[in-house]
Amino acid sequence: MMAPASGQVAAKLDITSSLEQEMTVSIFVLGFAVGPLFWGPASEIFGRIRVLQLANLLYLIFNLVCAWAPNKAAFIVFRFIAGLGGGAPLSVGAGVLSDLWRAEERGKGAALYSLGPLLGPALGPVMGAWIVDKVPNDGYRWIFISTTIFSALVQLIGLFGLRETYGPVLLRQQAAAIKKSMGLPFDSDRVQTIHEVKSGRKSYRSVVVHGMLRPFALIATEPIIQLFTAYLSLIYGTIYLVLTTTSAIYRGVYGQSVGISGLHYLSLALGFMIASQGGARYLDVIYRKLTAKEGKGRPEFRLPLVIPASIFLPLGLLMYGWGAEKRIHWIFPDVGLVLVGFSMIIIFQSSTSYLIDLYTLHAASALAATICFRSMAGCFFPWFATYMYDGIGYGWGCTILAAVAIIIGWPSTPLLWFYGERIRSRSRYVAKAAAK
Repeated sequence: MMAPASGQVAAKLDITSSLEQEMTVSIFVLGFAVGPLFWGPASEIFGRIRVLQLANLLYLIFNLVCAWAPNKAAFIVFRFIAGLGGGAPLSVGAGVLSDLWRAEERGKGAALYSLGPLLGPALGPVMGAWIVDKVPNDGYRWIFISTTIFSALVQLIGLFGLRETYGPVLLRQQAAAIKKSMGLPFDSDRVQTIHEVKSGRKSYRSVVVHGMLRPFALIATEPIIQLFTAYLSLIYGTIYLVLTTTSAIYRGVYGQSVGISGLHYLSLALGFMIASQGGARYLDVIYRKLTAKEGKGRPEFRLPLVIPASIFLPLGLLMYGWGAEKRIHWIFPDVGLVLVGFSMIIIFQSSTSYLIDLYTLHAASALAATICFRSMAGCFFPWFATYMYDGIGYGWGCTILAAVAIIIGWPSTPLLWFYGERIRSRSRYVAKAAAK
């Protein structure tokens, strides 16, 4: 919602640099990069619910104070801290999916989970554009006020409706209740969970330190996570580049107003919705059919849909960029945006399901590792978007992005399909997850 209001914020806070103006939008995504590195493993230590509620409270407070930031430095800092809180569901949500569904049932949940972080940025600018259009002086403040009210409602519902889902934490709570009923001290070894027996008796400090370092260990040692991190970083960076420039393209190239130009974000949302409905249905169908054919399930059965998506993504980018470059009717780049949105959701759904199937109990940490780098790309890509488009034009700028998408995306699915099992066999984290 902030993208159409960045000009208003710049005028209010005396921001003259185009880079600083882009930072008012994208610095929030940098918080998404840092937050999951702590929220994900913390949820595997303290439980999902405590972490989600604490993170949402942090977001709620600092999102609200952005509306009255006295200067640009305070505004950017507040936005970053709000992003720290807002990033928790990105990694913790993957853990909840792993907690609640079996592998053959997980596709629909993963589809909805991956839709939210992308559908929000697509619909948000539409609402933000009309708020700015109708409230020309302080519209950006109402953006923060309205999102804070919604966040407060979510927090209130969560206090009464959310329940803990993480198995090891639930078992620890049961073990603590048994110790209390037997008059045993909290740290007694007479009553232990199966996870404590397998991992050995460790100090609380050791458990916390090991858990917090797990995302860094995963990104450093797991080739599968490294591959998906590179691909998802490109996709996430591309979508935020598109989100921060779409309104400007339709205003500058097609001469549309702020409100009308914001409606083109609905093209992305349409692609997201089509992919979400189709992907949710076929992820599980394909998984069950391939499992029945081979006699057992494999995480790689999540990947077939990535093949058409990896073709539509560069095609959509070329249509979007060259449509604007050659001033073809606005419906042409809009169709490109639909293809981009469709491809992104399919790839996010498949990759999320794949990583959850691989790392199960450590899914939150595994997703935190990929989320960190993809969110950094989402933050930094918009910083060079203006310079790239001004220097080489929309057509060649999007051609470069399409070429990189082909180089990374096209070989990835065949590579994992044929060699994924061999790669997984060398991973101590995948082995642990399977054992548990």
